[in-house]
Amino acid sequence: MHRARPALLLAAVLIAGSAYAADDAIRLVMRDGKFDPAVVEVPAGKRFKLEVVNEGKKAMEFESKDLKQEKVIAPGKSATVTINALKPGEYKFYDEFNEATGQGKVVAR
Repeated sequence: MHRARPALLLAAVLIAGSAYAADDAIRLVMRDGKFDPAVVEVPAGKRFKLEVVNEGKKAMEFESKDLKQEKVIAPGKSATVTINALKPGEYKFYDEFNEATGQGKVVAR
């Protein structure tokens, strides 16, 4: 009976680990023409995902020449973008429909 417990524990850890890996996107919310957070810090050299959520009443466009991403997101919807591993530095992004206020950056360290 004692052998079943470690096996159950291992199974629980593996299941929890795989659920976490599928849900590890960094949430980036666009509301009132601004990104929240405006600065996203990530580890350099590691691929990551951004879940961009549009809480506004109009479409927005997540765009970044630095990150090589462009995605139009309808109001009340979200989209996940995968960013390949980055070298240390700063990478700007913006909402093309609200460029004056919708600015942000990813900082890879």
